Amino acid sequence: MSETPQGLWASVKEALKGSDHDYDYTEGSLRRAIFLLAVPMVLETVMESIFAVVDVFVVGRLGADAIATVGLTEALFTIIYAVAMGLSIGATAMVARRIGEKDPDQAARTAVQAIGLGIFLGVPVSLAGSYFSRDLLALMGGSPWVLEHGVRYTQVAMVGMMSVVLLFLINAIFRGAGDAAIAMRVLWLANIINILLAPTLVFGWGPFPEMGVFGAGLATTLGRSTGVLYQFVCLARGRGHLRVRWEHVRLEPQTMLTMLRLSGLGMLQAFIGTSSWVVLARIVSSFGSAAVAGYTIAMRLVMFALLPSWGLGNAAATLVGQSLGAKKPERGEQAVWTAARYNAVFLGSIGVLFILLAEPIVGSFTQDGPAAAYGVSSLRIVSSGFLFYAFGMVLEQAFNGAGDTTTPTLINLGCFWVMELPMAWVLANPLQLGPNGAFLAITLSYGLLAMVSVWFFRRGRWKLREV
Repeated sequence: MSETPQGLWASVKEALKGSDHDYDYTEGSLRRAIFLLAVPMVLETVMESIFAVVDVFVVGRLGADAIATVGLTEALFTIIYAVAMGLSIGATAMVARRIGEKDPDQAARTAVQAIGLGIFLGVPVSLAGSYFSRDLLALMGGSPWVLEHGVRYTQVAMVGMMSVVLLFLINAIFRGAGDAAIAMRVLWLANIINILLAPTLVFGWGPFPEMGVFGAGLATTLGRSTGVLYQFVCLARGRGHLRVRWEHVRLEPQTMLTMLRLSGLGMLQAFIGTSSWVVLARIVSSFGSAAVAGYTIAMRLVMFALLPSWGLGNAAATLVGQSLGAKKPERGEQAVWTAARYNAVFLGSIGVLFILLAEPIVGSFTQDGPAAAYGVSSLRIVSSGFLFYAFGMVLEQAFNGAGDTTTPTLINLGCFWVMELPMAWVLANPLQLGPNGAFLAITLSYGLLAMVSVWFFRRGRWKLREV
C-alpha cells in the first residue's frame, strides 16, 4: 500500500481502534477495507499462537518430557478444534452475508444460534476428553513420565477447552460483522493473563505453590475463560456492527439447520486438517521424546508464523461474504487475490528467516541437544514451503467466507489424508528418513493444496453459493 509514514501510522491506529459501527466494507477503497480488517485479524491470530508458544517456552525449563506433554495434549485437541473451527466457518459466512445485506438484527440472531450450537457440541467432548486423559496420552505413545506427571495438564486443558470453542466462535462472529478490532482485544486480554500466570504457577513464584506443567494448563484455561467473559460483554453492549439483545435470544430452527450444514462440513474440513497433525505426532513419537520435543517446538514456531497469515485469510473471507451479500462478487474476488499477494510477501520473508536462523531460534526454547537437532531440521524443511502456503491459506478461507465449505473440505481430504499421511509414514519408516520424512510430507502436501486451491477458485463456482 502506497501511503506516507504519517498516513500509514494513522491507518494502523484506526485499524487497532476499530472502524466506526456505520463503516461499510462493501463500498469504497478495497485496500483500505483489507487493511482495516487485516491488521487486527493478524494481531488476533498472533495472540492465539502466543498461547502455545508461552506454554512451550515456560515448560521447556522442565525438560523434554514436559514439552512432550504439551505437544501430545495439543495433538489431542483435534476434535475440539474441529468443532470450534467448523462452527467459526459457518458463523463468519452467515454473519458476514447478513451484514452485507444490511440486516443487523438477523446477524445478531445468527450469532445466538452459533453460540448455542457451540455449547451443545463442545461441552460433552470437553468432559469426555478430561475423563479419558490418561488413556488418550497412552494411545499417543506418551512416556511413563508423561503418563504419571503430565496427565493433570491434559485434564485441566481439556476441561478448559469449552472456553476455546467459545473464544474461536464468538471472535468469528465479530470478524464476520467487520469488528475485527474487538476480536483482537479479546485475545490481548486472554494472553496477558496467561503470560502473567504461566510462569507464576509453573515455578511457584510469590504466594503461589509450584505446580509444574499443570500450572501452565491452568494459566491458559483461566486466561481464555476471562476472554470469553469479555466477549459476552461486548456482544451485549454492541460496541461494533453487532449487538445481541434479549429479543434475539431464541432458537431459529431454519437458521440452525443452515449453520449445521455449513458447520458440519466446516468441522469435517477442520478435522481432516487437525487430525493429520495427530497422526504425524504419532509417527514422530515412535522415534522418542526428543523427536517429539523438537517437532513440538518447530510446529509451535511454524504456527506462530502461519496464524498471522490466517488473519489475512480471515479478512478476505469477511470481504467475500459481505460482498456476496451486497451482490458484488467481483469485489470479493479482487479482495482475495490482493490479500493472497500480501500474504505471499509476508510469509515468504518469514520462511527465509526461519531457514537461516533455525538453530538460534530453536535453541532459545531448549538446551537438549537431540531435541534441538530435530527442531532445527523440522523448522527448515517446513519453512521451505511457506510461499505456497500463503496462497493456499487465503484461498481456502475465501471459499469458506462464501459459504462454499465443500470445496476446501475435498481439497483437505485429498492433500492431507490421501497424500500427506501415507507419504509421511513411507518416508519416515520404509525409506528410513526418520522424523525428517514426516516433515517433508508436510511441505509437499501444502504445496499441492495451494495449486489445487488456485484452480478451483478460478472456476468461480463459489460466487453462486447461497447461505
